[in-house]
Amino acid sequence: MPEPQQKTIIWDWNGTLLDDADICLASINTMLKARNLPLLSLESYRDVFTFPVIEYYKKVGFNFSLEPWEPVAMEFINLYLHALPTSGLTVFAVETLEKFKNNGYRQAIISAMQHDELIKSVTNLGIYPYFDFIGGIGDHYGGGKIENARNYLAQSGIDPSQTTLIGDTIHDSEVANELQCNCILVATGHQSIPRLRETGRRVIADLSGLNHDLLDHA
Repeated sequence: MPEPQQKTIIWDWNGTLLDDADICLASINTMLKARNLPLLSLESYRDVFTFPVIEYYKKVGFNFSLEPWEPVAMEFINLYLHALPTSGLTVFAVETLEKFKNNGYRQAIISAMQHDELIKSVTNLGIYPYFDFIGGIGDHYGGGKIENARNYLAQSGIDPSQTTLIGDTIHDSEVANELQCNCILVATGHQSIPRLRETGRRVIADLSGLNHDLLDHA
């Protein structure tokens, strides 16, 4: 009989391994304040954040008939990148990565963060060696990561049925649907627990709730 294929974890980055919800909130509030728009709390941010991100901006009051989308997106990115060095990893991230590495899992990051910034961020936080692959996108406008993930699985010869995507948003569940792989959502990031539960996926409070049995039954 052939040996079972090595199991793979695809990690989302922002909000899943990187604890950056607070700097996203501060950045968008700076922009809202400059436009005399209502500010967000962390709770209200998690209730409205969505993909594609332009729809989230519209929900919080931006009017793209008055100003174009691309400069607004870059304004956020500049604020975000200025604050990024202050962000650390989510609670239990290192312990979880170490646990799955020691148990023979292949681990990758697929992110909607711009690729060079992603590599820099992962490296600066000291966890680069845990991953067989790290893939971001080519621009700052919050495009999809489905194609990157699909290409990674295909080029690496990875069976989606032996793969679990771990993320923090409804979009991560949608990515997993497209890949036909398992998915677990963690409530440390950019969307609220009630919204995550609407996907029907397993939702955990933080990465301490992640174990082998959970991956097998995601």
